[in-house]
Amino acid sequence: MFDRPDTGERAVLVHIDFNSEEEREDPQEFRELVKSAGVEPVDIVTGSRHQPTPRYFVGSGKLEEIHESLLANEADVVLFNHALSPSQQRNIEAELKCRVIDRTGVILDIFAQRARTHEGKLQVELAQLEYMSTRLIRGWTHLERQKGGIGLRGPGETQLETDRRLLRARIKSITGRLQKVRKQRDQGRRARMRAEIPTVSLVGYTNAGKSTLFNRVTTSEVYAADQLFATLDPTLRRIELPDIGAAILVDTVGFIRHLPHKLVDAFRATLEETCAATLLLHVIDCHDENRLDNIEQVETVLSEIGADQIPVLKVYNKLDLLPEREPRLDRNEDGVPTRVWVSANTGAGLEMLNDAVAELLGNEIVHETLVIPHQAGKLRALLYAQGGVVAESLGDQGETKVEVRLPRADLERLIGKAGLSLEQLLVH
Repeated sequence: MFDRPDTGERAVLVHIDFNSEEEREDPQEFRELVKSAGVEPVDIVTGSRHQPTPRYFVGSGKLEEIHESLLANEADVVLFNHALSPSQQRNIEAELKCRVIDRTGVILDIFAQRARTHEGKLQVELAQLEYMSTRLIRGWTHLERQKGGIGLRGPGETQLETDRRLLRARIKSITGRLQKVRKQRDQGRRARMRAEIPTVSLVGYTNAGKSTLFNRVTTSEVYAADQLFATLDPTLRRIELPDIGAAILVDTVGFIRHLPHKLVDAFRATLEETCAATLLLHVIDCHDENRLDNIEQVETVLSEIGADQIPVLKVYNKLDLLPEREPRLDRNEDGVPTRVWVSANTGAGLEMLNDAVAELLGNEIVHETLVIPHQAGKLRALLYAQGGVVAESLGDQGETKVEVRLPRADLERLIGKAGLSLEQLLVH
C-alpha cells in the first residue's frame, strides 16, 4: 500500500459520457461543485463509454491520460463526476498514486464545510460514516491478518474488524440522537398545527436563490452565496401575509441531480420540514439553461421523500438576469396561481408572490358583513384580535354590524368558539 498524501487544492476532474440518460451528469455543474468545495480544477479529462469497466471505471488508455494530466498540472487529487465502487476507487488510487474522490465524496466534503448547527453536523457525520464503512479497507491493508506471538495477541479480531465495530457503534449513537431531534421537530410542528399556523417551505435546485429570497421576504440575514449547497441547516422564520396573518417560512437544503441516497436518508429530519409543509415554493433559476432538467430532478427528490402531494407554487427567480422579462403572476384555467416571476436580488415581483401565497393558503377569503348579537361580545373581540375587522357600525336596532375579511377556515373557527354558525350571523 502506497503512502497517500493529504488532499491538495489542485484537482484533475474526470467526466465520462454514457449512453444511458440515467447515468449522465453535467460537467459544468461538477466544476461548480468542486469550486464550492474550495478546490481549484486545473484540467478536465472527458471521454465516452457504453458502460463503466468493473476494475477502473474507465479504460486503460483513459487512465493513462488522467495520469499524464495529473503530472503535467502538478495536481494532487483526482475527482470523478460519477459514483465509484470502493474497489474501483482503491484500484484507481493504486495506479495513479494519489487521492481519488468520487462525486458523492465531493458532495459530502461540501456538506462537512457548510454544516453550522449541531443537528446539521450530526447529519453530515452520519452520511460520512456510512460512506466510509464500505471503504475502510483502504487504509488498513497492513492489518488485515490476525497476528500471533508474544505482544501481538489481540482481542481475536483484525484492526479492520475493530474499526467496523467502532463505526457501527458510532452510527447507532448518531442515529439515536437524530431521532431525538426528529421528535423535537415533530413537537414543534404539532404546536404550529394546533395554533393553525401554516408552513411554507422553500424547495429547489441548489443555487436557485432560495436563501436570498428567504432573506428578502423575512428581512433575515441567513448565509446566502453564489455557490452550490450554501444552505444545509433548515431556518424557520415567522412572516405576516395579507389576509392570512402569521405563517412560518422554511429555508431548506438545495437538491441536486443524483443526490446520493445516503444523504437523503441522513437529512431525513431536515427534509421532514418539507414533507409537513402546507405549501411548497419551488424556486427555479429562470436564467439557467438546464432549468427544465433541474425542475425534473427536484420533483424526483420530492417524490422520494413523500412530498409530491403538497400544493406547489413555482417561483421563477433571478428575473433581473433577463432584462426583457417583467414580474408577472401566471394562473391555470381555474384561476389558481401556478407560477410567479420575481427577482429576490432586486425585490421585483415580491408583492405578487405574497398575494399568490396568501391566496393559495387562504383557499377562500370571506368578505362579508356580520350581525353580532349583544351576548356574543367575545366573538367581536376575537375578530379584532385576528385582525379580520375591516369596518364596524351600529344597526337600527342597536345591533353591532362588523365587516370582516378572513379565510373561511379561520372565520368559522372563531364563530364556532362563540357557539354560533356563519349562516346565523350573515346579513340577509
